[in-house]
This record gives sequence, C-alpha cells and structure tokens, in this order.
Amino acid sequence: MDVLTLHRIQVSLLPFAVLLFLTLSASAANSAHNTFAHCLVNHSEPSHPVTSAIFTPSSNLFSSTLDAYVRNLRFNTSTTRKPFLIITALHVSHVQASVICAQKHNLQMKIRSGGHDYEGTSYVAEVPFFILDMFNLRNIEVDIGSETAWVQAGATLGEVYYRIAEKSQLHGFPAGVCPTVGVGGHISGGGYGNMIRKYGLTVDNVIDAQMVDVQGRLLDRKSMGEDLFWAITGGGGASFGVVLSYKIKLVRVPETVTVFQVRRTLEQNATDVVYNWQHVAPTIDNDLFIRLILDVVNGTQNGTKTVRASFMALYLGDSKSLVSLLHEKFPQLGLKQSDCIETSWVRSVLFWTNINVTEPVEVLLDRQPQSPVNYLKRKSDYVKEPISKEGFEGIWKKMIELEDTLFQFNPYGGRMAEIPSTASPFPHRSGNLWKMQYQANWQQPGKTDYYIGLTRELHKYMTPFVSKNPREAFYNYKDLDLGINHNGKNSYAEARVYGVKYFKDNFDRLVQIKTKVDPGNFFRNEQSIPTLPYPKS
Repeated sequence: MDVLTLHRIQVSLLPFAVLLFLTLSASAANSAHNTFAHCLVNHSEPSHPVTSAIFTPSSNLFSSTLDAYVRNLRFNTSTTRKPFLIITALHVSHVQASVICAQKHNLQMKIRSGGHDYEGTSYVAEVPFFILDMFNLRNIEVDIGSETAWVQAGATLGEVYYRIAEKSQLHGFPAGVCPTVGVGGHISGGGYGNMIRKYGLTVDNVIDAQMVDVQGRLLDRKSMGEDLFWAITGGGGASFGVVLSYKIKLVRVPETVTVFQVRRTLEQNATDVVYNWQHVAPTIDNDLFIRLILDVVNGTQNGTKTVRASFMALYLGDSKSLVSLLHEKFPQLGLKQSDCIETSWVRSVLFWTNINVTEPVEVLLDRQPQSPVNYLKRKSDYVKEPISKEGFEGIWKKMIELEDTLFQFNPYGGRMAEIPSTASPFPHRSGNLWKMQYQANWQQPGKTDYYIGLTRELHKYMTPFVSKNPREAFYNYKDLDLGINHNGKNSYAEARVYGVKYFKDNFDRLVQIKTKVDPGNFFRNEQSIPTLPYPKS
C-alpha cells in the first residue's frame, strides 16, 4: 500500500479512529498511554483533530504504517521492539502536541522522515517509545523566480527533483541519488549527491528552516537564531527539535548532462585505472563527479574470483566535451562516446538509481524503493593520502577473501575544498580526497552476525589507508559500532567517542548549542548530541 492510499484511508477512517480512541481510553491496561493520547487531543487544534493521525498496535493499519518506512530489515524482526504508538502528523499542531505531551509524560519520541537511517535509530529504541512519523508533511513549493523552494521534511528527494523539473529543466538541487530518501534526515545530517564537487552539500544550499523546539514553539531561522540554524544544517535535526521544512536554494544545471558507467576487472587492468582515478577524480573539472564502486565477481576461469571496478559518472555538459576531457585527464579509463548517455538532469537521477532514463519521470514520485529492501550494514571512512598500487593489491586480496562486501568511493575536491570546515557542523572538507562507504547486503535473516563481521573486518583492514586521530566518519552513514550514548544516560563522555569522529572540533559547539536549547535532553537517540552536565548547587 503506498502512502497516498494510506493517507486517504486515514482520512476516511476518522470516525472509526475517534471511536477506537475512546474505546482504548477505557482500557485500564493501557491507561498511561491513553493518558498520553488524551494529552495529544487536548493540545492539538480542533480544526485538525490528531485522532486521525494516531495508530496503536490494535489498529489494522499499525503494522503497515510502521513497515512502510523500514529500510533495513535488521530492525524489522519479531524480536525488534515496536513503538506503543505511531503519530503520522498531518499538521504542525500534531508535532507540537507530540513534543509537549511526550515531555509531560516522560516518553521517548523517535522522529522518522524517510526511514533510511542505516541503524534504524529513527524507528527503534532500547526503551518503550513512540514514533512521530513525518511522511504526511511533504509539501513542496518551488519558486523559480527566486530560485528557491520550501520543502517539508516528510517529502522524498525524488519528489523534490520531480517538482523542480515541473517548473524548470535548467534547475536542480545537490542532494542524494536515492529518490526514496526523506528530506528531513538527509538535509539535517549534511547529505550529499553527485553534484557535491560543483555545489557542495545539501546544507551548503539551505537558507532557512522551520522547526518545533522543545517548548513546542514554531521557529524559523530568524527566531531560532544562527547557532541553532547552524546545528540543524549538518548536526542532525533530531538532537535539537523537529524540523518541519527547509528552504533550499536551487542550482543551475545545463539542459543536457551526460552519464556513464564503465567497468573494469583486475584482468582488464583495473589496478592501474583505480590508481589513476584517485589522482584525477578529486582534481578534475568540478562539473564531473566519478564514483568508484568496487565489488567481487566471478573471474574468467571457473571457480576463481576477481575484483571489479565500476566508474559511474555525472557530467554537467555534453558527451563530446566529456570524452575529450577524459582522454586528456584520465586516458587510462578508455572512455568512448558509445559509453555515454546524454539526457536531462532530472532523468540522470533515474540512471543513478538503475532505472532506464527513458522511463517516465513520474517514477520519482514512487515512495517505495525500486529494489527489494535488504538486511544491511554500512560503515564509512575518509581518505586523505593516495593509496599505492601495492596497497590496492592488498585490498583486492582482502576483498576476495571476504567476498560479500563492496566499497563506494566518492571523490571530494572542487567546492568541498573551498568551504570552511566550520561553515556547518559537517567538518570533512579540504584535505579529503574521497569518502568511502563499506556495504554489506543480505536477504537471509540468520546471516546478520556473519555479514556485520565482514564489514568490521574490512574496515579494520583499511586502518592504514584512512584518516587518523580521529578516524573520521560521515554522520548520515550512521554506524553504532562507533559508540552509543545509551538512552537516558546523556553521557558527554560516551557521546564524545562517536561525536568527534562525525563532527571533529565542531562537536563541542554542537554540545553547547544543545545544552542551551534542550537542557533536559528530551530530543535524544543512540547517537544524538548530549548536553553538558550542570554543576550541582
């Protein structure tokens, strides 16, 4: 069931929801949660009744509502703790009521937009909790005249791209290549896409925001102040409040862009091509982004394995210019005109998500992923110094030994090297050649420990090649292996373990802002920003 259908069902079932609410309120067994539900009703606007947005485990739609945005099957098992309530906010007053009532009744709240959080921290918890689900708050208002758009947190990136393209074929937005990712988490965590070298991160193109703070107030950039605005543009909005929407600055894109994917195995001289890629990709024309994907495939001889390097690119220009550029700067790749596909920018998004560029662009409005949802584990690293050919040959051996893992290398340079590391909480700017993502995907529920173990072993092997002191990581590639601030403890010492890896020197500024705007640490999760402990009087 898609969310549009779900929303229509929600509205049509309003009388039933009210009856169900009253019935549940009479149940002594659920008295605490029903008191919370009464509080929600009392604090939401009568013209926008919250009852139609409340789902309890006894509701027929509870499971489908919960599962609709679970993107990692590791957190959708029979033993996974389920929320005692889901609030699918339909209006700002539902968000305000959720914040006020959760504090009043000392309840844990998880905020979910698209559900792509790799560790499920937006929809699972160690303690009893409820979910504030933002998927109904997904309005997008594009103003080509000012080259801006207001985008609500529950919208998906695919919806954003589609709505921009409706108004203009010469505008885009530098965000992720997965269309089903939710705007709220992606932007607030400092998301990126394949225009990162041209236009920087998503947060480098955000100019305003609306959020509900711990007091239930609706704030914009002016009323929240520059410190809090800074924090929610890369520091993770869920640590500071509930972000309702962002005002984004659109960027210019040419009428024609070019994409390609070229693959080389070790037998096809992949080592030499990869070695040269690392010197070219971060320094070449800013209009070109070449992602490198490394995986293990069958070799040319039966029973053998080899490493395959896939070079996937977006070029903001025509194919003739691209081929000429790469013949000069990266001849080892051997790019041919026939490898290239010229298309519009919005259709290039289809290419990057493995959809034929001739498909109707309306596929971007599909909120469910095109490929099956997997069990998955992700980790990240940053590379600051080139890796030798001998180093790569050792990596190939380790990959073949482990087999069921893969790498993504995403080049930096360009605009990323020009923006100060303190401009947003995201600190990984100048000095980084590329960001690395480790991936493991599987379908068998009994193999979780095995696959997580593989990613950890590969991550350990890569230690000599990556950043040090701290070993840096990307916040939007959430990885609980880096440390956990257990719910309720609010330990600065625990949080600093992962905080400096994600945010480096910006971590302490985030802590100071958090302490000021949410001193009771209401907005928290397993890797949230902590508050400083107040001295005892």
